[in-house]
Amino acid sequence: MRICLIGYGKMGQAIEKIAIQLGHTISFRIDKDNGPDIQLIEQSNTDVAIEFTQPSSAINNIQFCFDRNIPVVSGTTGWLSRWKEIEDACKVKAGTLLYASNFSLGVNIFFELNKHLAKLMSNFPQYKAQIEEIHHTQKLDAPSGTAITLAEGIIANHPEYSSWSKQETNDLHSIPIKSLRIDPAPGTHTIIYNHEIDTLEIKHTAHSREGFAAGAVMAAEWLVGKKGIFTMQEMLGFNK
Repeated sequence: MRICLIGYGKMGQAIEKIAIQLGHTISFRIDKDNGPDIQLIEQSNTDVAIEFTQPSSAINNIQFCFDRNIPVVSGTTGWLSRWKEIEDACKVKAGTLLYASNFSLGVNIFFELNKHLAKLMSNFPQYKAQIEEIHHTQKLDAPSGTAITLAEGIIANHPEYSSWSKQETNDLHSIPIKSLRIDPAPGTHTIIYNHEIDTLEIKHTAHSREGFAAGAVMAAEWLVGKKGIFTMQEMLGFNK
């Protein structure tokens, strides 16, 4: 499979390593230094694009892949306020997109555990939910997209909660998310339910970027030949 890497930072380089190990080839490496080269990408030289850039450029990158009829896997977070725009463009242009806030297999299992725990804890509203996430200092968005996905998972399954906030809040219906930036942490997310008598926690800790990279390549392999918008939950069969 011929993979175009849109974004060639630490994550793009980790994806390249995994992809080559699995027998794939890299058709293009697009980064800030050679941005115009994206115009060279077409179906004759690329089977799928994997996009890890910045929120300011993700929309245009995804739209470009739709225009060229190239399936795109995107892990860029921080742009979902414009999700409807991408959703509409995908329909109009018959595009293909798999978006995830986190491609790690462990994290996606953690997402499902979080939902199940929220359903259980909805019977015990005296336990108050909060989220803590730790990432390296180069991570620009806070809270992380993964933390937001976790908060949304709680909100969808626990009727006591209807929103999340970036700091401690007196709103009993809002989930506070604490964001810490500490090098060289690749990512730790903790779900906490506090009560005056005890505390219940579940945690996921990433040890390297390889888990994220392997999941992104797996998603690219799965996406080829499909049309529409997909999630990691669908790819992993969690929605069955």
